[in-house]
Amino acid sequence: MQRDTHETRRMAEPGERPQSMREDSLSDIHPALHPSITNVPVTPGVALSGKSSYFQSPPISPTLKRTPQPHWNANSSFSHSKRGADTTNRLPDSPTHVADGARTGAELLSRLSLADGTGKKPDLIDVDPRAAHPGLQLSGSVISVTFCIPHSVGFNEGADWELGSRRGTSALFDSLSYLSSEKSQWNHTLIGWTGEIKPVVGPLKRPDSPIATRDSTIGKAAALWNQLTAPLNRASAPIPFEGATKPHIPSSGDGIRVARADRQRLEKQLAHDEGGKVVPVWLHDEVDGVDDLRLKDQARWRRYAEHELYTLFHYKQHEPTDGRGERKAWADYYRMNQMFADKILEIYKPGDIVWIHDYHLILLPALLRQRLPNIYIGFFLHIPFPSSEFLRCLGRRKEILEGVLGSNMVGFQSFSYSRHFSSCCTRVLGFDSSHAGVDAYGAHVAVDVFPIGIDAAAVEEDAFGDEDIVQKMAAIQELYAGKKIIVGRDRLDTVRGVAQKLMAFEMFLERFPDWQDKVVLIQVTSPTSIEEEKEDSDNKIANKISDLVSKINGTYGSLSFSPVQHYPQYLSKNEYFALLRVADVGLITSVRDGMNTTSLEYVVCQKDNHGPLILSEFSGTAGSLGSAIHINPWDLGGVAKAINEALTMAPPAKQAQHEKLYKHVTTNTVQAWSTKYLKRLLINLSSFDQSIATPALDRPKLLARYRQASKRLFMFDYDGTLTPIVKDPQSAIPSDRVIRTIKTLASDPRNAVWIISGRDQAFLDEWMGHISELGLSAEHGSFIRQPKSEAWENLTEKTDMSWQKHVMEIFQHYTERTQGSFIERKRIALTWHYRRADPEYGAFQARECQKHLENTVAKKWDVEVMTGKANLEVRPTFVNKGVIAKRLVGEYGDKAGEAPEFVYCLGDDFTDEDMFRALRNTSLPQKDIFSVTVGASSKQTLATWHLLEPSDVIASIALLNSAADTENIGPVAVVDGKVAEARL
Repeated sequence: MQRDTHETRRMAEPGERPQSMREDSLSDIHPALHPSITNVPVTPGVALSGKSSYFQSPPISPTLKRTPQPHWNANSSFSHSKRGADTTNRLPDSPTHVADGARTGAELLSRLSLADGTGKKPDLIDVDPRAAHPGLQLSGSVISVTFCIPHSVGFNEGADWELGSRRGTSALFDSLSYLSSEKSQWNHTLIGWTGEIKPVVGPLKRPDSPIATRDSTIGKAAALWNQLTAPLNRASAPIPFEGATKPHIPSSGDGIRVARADRQRLEKQLAHDEGGKVVPVWLHDEVDGVDDLRLKDQARWRRYAEHELYTLFHYKQHEPTDGRGERKAWADYYRMNQMFADKILEIYKPGDIVWIHDYHLILLPALLRQRLPNIYIGFFLHIPFPSSEFLRCLGRRKEILEGVLGSNMVGFQSFSYSRHFSSCCTRVLGFDSSHAGVDAYGAHVAVDVFPIGIDAAAVEEDAFGDEDIVQKMAAIQELYAGKKIIVGRDRLDTVRGVAQKLMAFEMFLERFPDWQDKVVLIQVTSPTSIEEEKEDSDNKIANKISDLVSKINGTYGSLSFSPVQHYPQYLSKNEYFALLRVADVGLITSVRDGMNTTSLEYVVCQKDNHGPLILSEFSGTAGSLGSAIHINPWDLGGVAKAINEALTMAPPAKQAQHEKLYKHVTTNTVQAWSTKYLKRLLINLSSFDQSIATPALDRPKLLARYRQASKRLFMFDYDGTLTPIVKDPQSAIPSDRVIRTIKTLASDPRNAVWIISGRDQAFLDEWMGHISELGLSAEHGSFIRQPKSEAWENLTEKTDMSWQKHVMEIFQHYTERTQGSFIERKRIALTWHYRRADPEYGAFQARECQKHLENTVAKKWDVEVMTGKANLEVRPTFVNKGVIAKRLVGEYGDKAGEAPEFVYCLGDDFTDEDMFRALRNTSLPQKDIFSVTVGASSKQTLATWHLLEPSDVIASIALLNSAADTENIGPVAVVDGKVAEARL
């Protein structure tokens, strides 16, 4: 049970001293191991029986120790039964308990080193992360964020909520359960969506077992299997595969209305959950009155993630459409991530670590970073990440990458996925990257690989600790006496490769006829949980699998035996483990997979039988399980050959192979995975200064503040901000969209719009001068033209310009020696461009020219040498864009109600930092100032926000103009709570 808010806040302070430790002995203890450091409150769970959920039965294996931890009843693809509790042999296996009573530093270290039975002294970070990283000022809390909570939720108005099991993501929920246990050093909270809330319905009638009705002539075998598969509970009953038999669910009419009292009741239930504190996120469209939420079309919140992201990340693409559905789904996806951010900020405390999981919440890191620039964020993707060629096909590719880059560290299942991500950041966003990470927004985002594991000790205890499993194994062996058993278990997804598996098995029987009637493939296919796959209204996948099964059984079977036994249903825990233990071969043929826990569970269950594992090289576990037989699921002949190899493998070879796999699985557990991830995150946080990062522009906040203000000031740079940088400066002509967008913005009488550029007057007059409402400033503030005026004011007419002759001579000297360079002479400034020159040689010559100017002209005259994008500029020191920005703000007046209520300032290079600096020094509230640096370079800046390129600038202005711009659907949906049909 999670501690209350008061206790949680106290844990950031030094803990109280234990009564058993005398005051005079504390001086002998190492400061980092002082009780005030080691006595960290944790969040023990409370089992439904009332006993501590950490009291577990003794481990089955003498070498495999089960981690004491609470368990959600939903953390696997099968249902956990209630576990027995043994309170007689509890070990003090948390560092806090181990340390209790130690009187000296030596004694304490001795106890800690023996706590795990290995004699190895723990790292300080294992004792207390706050002591190991004092500079981070950690609170000791981890907030894990998953798309859904570990329970399915049934709603009964005015009564307690019904919490059932949520299938899938077993490894993830096991790791979060571990973080909530005594063995973890963290105070843990889980945040997730409630999932689709459904009215409570009565028990479902189990349909006729497909196994019992398939071969009526088998008689005894069918009876044995009926006994074998008798459901332990409702959750283990088969789900109707063809959808012919559907449970009755009351009509929801206009949706489900959930009152505040009902929501508070669920929140209270989850706050005292046996697996640790759980905080639900309420995703809703409407609010009835003050207290009631109206839940409609609840599946909409997962639609974009599972229809667009899941599909493309698994290397599949849709047929082209008009895009309206995709835009609506994107608006929901954006809103959903924003609502998650709101919920996190409700419970967040400084020093908390926020750990975000998977593709449903890919925008969340950036949304949190926008609101809390110094927050500690880790992100882990549990599915594959595609190559840049595939990601480019995604319309929202930039937003997706920017969302992830709001993290401090990004974790992947395999190295290839991390490499793809870094490559996409370079190819799509233009950020510098390497295998170690990405340089983005002025900071370093670490990228690393963390293959997830399973709770091996719990799996072993479940698989070998129940006599009922032994009985079910005997029934299966009797049913298939004298035959080799190949087992496959997959979800009904196209990426799981079930069709490829069946076709390969058919080829195996054809190429190796000696195995006919001697081998059986038991394939269990559970219904998919992915929205994309559920839209298969014609059951194409199911029909294809059914056809393949019928074809194989018709060709190679008989009245008394079918070589393929296909069961489209969920299995109970005992059924599942009985299959894995009795199998002779495990066969996994995923065509694209993030993490396949079945392969890991199979290895644990085969500790006595040593059955070989055939594993697709496209599975996320393939890189970790190097001793398995790797196959290409598209190479049917190769898979058939691998099946024969596995069935004929000599016992010594099987044992040697299995020992390597077993050692890996039992060492790299889900507990080790979460610990390793958090350790690496803390190391990266300590190694890189994250405080200098500039988050991406918070567009919903920008739009909300703009609408609230009646006096608005806009200041835009030109080159690199409104238009892209080009090699020939005279070719930087504004597009029609730029002109229309700026003109629309300037036409609002509440807006004062200025372009403050390094360009000369002639260029600005030619391309922007026809917009009469627009203010212009040329040559970095040397000249100014007021709105609705054609006259230019020279702010430097009394300045000594004799320095220009000497600068011209120096520039001419380097122009003659740098092919492709040229000089631009303005009224006040002189600029030397090397955009057309060789990039490396041009940069070298620019550095030499800068040194020359600083040692001569800059020492004699009051001028400064400015470095721009592929140029050097010399100008008087008192002339810069900051002076103009300060002047424009000052023109409004200093009295109450006179100052601008909204300031939007954008620029892309060093000269624009003067504007950002000037705005920081004004008396305006910083919440009203949006200073934005533009460009893909990872520069440090005085700006508050970041945009990548000029097209993003124009899109942000169009957002304020209320233009029907599809790029801004997400922010509009957040601010308005919906998206008008016209925007779709």
